[in-house]
Amino acid sequence: MSSTDVDVYIDTKLDPKHRETVGALRALMADAAPDAAECLTYGSPAWRGTKILAVISPSKTHLTFAFERGAEFADAHGLLQGVGKRTRHVKIKTAADIDETALRDYIAQAVALDGA
Repeated sequence: MSSTDVDVYIDTKLDPKHRETVGALRALMADAAPDAAECLTYGSPAWRGTKILAVISPSKTHLTFAFERGAEFADAHGLLQGVGKRTRHVKIKTAADIDETALRDYIAQAVALDGA
């Protein structure tokens, strides 16, 4: 599900160099978590099930694709970063850097935890 608020954010606030990557992540989330609602949270694109599943946070050099309950994930791909009690993230510089297999696994885990 696409959100007009997220479209406006991308058109007006997102650095153009990140647009392709955000577009690829949006398409991946739409396919892998079709029941998740796309929204803005804390001023960044996010997806919500019962609770927030994932958030994209831009920086000057990369995007952080964070999973709200990522600390509970099994990380068979070794890509998750972070040390907090809940959130883990993957840093992505370009659309070509997206590891679709790993992200699909992480998204599936986020959806499963949200439904538990």
